[in-house]
Amino acid sequence: MKEIVILSGKGGTGKTSVTAAFTALAHTVVADCDVDAPNLHLLLNPQIQKSEEFIASKLATIIPELCFECGACEHACRFGAVTPEYTIDPIMCEGCGVCQVSCPYNAIQMQDRLSGYIYSSTTAYGPMAHAELLAGESNSGKLVTKVRELARGIAKAEDYSLLLVDGPPGIACATIASVTGATTGLIVTEPTIPAIHDLERVVQLLDHFQIPALVLINKYDLNTQKSEEIERYCKKQDISVVGQIPYDTIMYDAVVAGHPIIEFAPNHRISTELKKSWTTIEDQI
Repeated sequence: MKEIVILSGKGGTGKTSVTAAFTALAHTVVADCDVDAPNLHLLLNPQIQKSEEFIASKLATIIPELCFECGACEHACRFGAVTPEYTIDPIMCEGCGVCQVSCPYNAIQMQDRLSGYIYSSTTAYGPMAHAELLAGESNSGKLVTKVRELARGIAKAEDYSLLLVDGPPGIACATIASVTGATTGLIVTEPTIPAIHDLERVVQLLDHFQIPALVLINKYDLNTQKSEEIERYCKKQDISVVGQIPYDTIMYDAVVAGHPIIEFAPNHRISTELKKSWTTIEDQI
């Protein structure tokens, strides 16, 4: 099975819109691994078939009848989670457990905390795996791994040969979790001043994991000089530029309407260019 992870050096490059368009063209399994700010569901309108809780962190709990209010936990907690009344503020608690270790009376327990939900859904274009990380929760890398495992399981069970992954922007742990073991990384970039820097970082990440990179320039005509600079960089790095998508406000209209641009305006020049880009990607992989 081929697995294409769609990435970007920063948010706002059009990565999710591109993912939705390619999903509509490929009619295959898709995973939204941008779990800190998922929005692919706004374009694919998934129907949730199954959900499960995601437990990834702990929450300290003080047992009142065992607590002598000695202050050891309050002194040990560097996050200020122990209140003056010797209860735990769940927002401030990081679940590190140092309060439990420091308590001389064994009055503190660490309990599982609900961190989010994982969903298995259907769309008009194929199955979808996605998730919701609750506000203030961490361990997004672990959640990304679980979403990818779910998507891979669906693809194997239903005999799909391709998995598309909408990865997180940047190069942090959630992005690393989204690319490891992938077949190809498609980087969506744009012709802005920091674009080359952002692009270089993602290319270095993919190189580290020995994952071939492809590049798609979105809104290329906003600054043709920068687009040419991106092309020169890609040529120097032996990276294929699979397409150049022009800027047009119809992309925003499609987002507002809640549909992939391919479906919203199938004969528009952007849809035409995306179809060409997808054909090039299929040839590349």
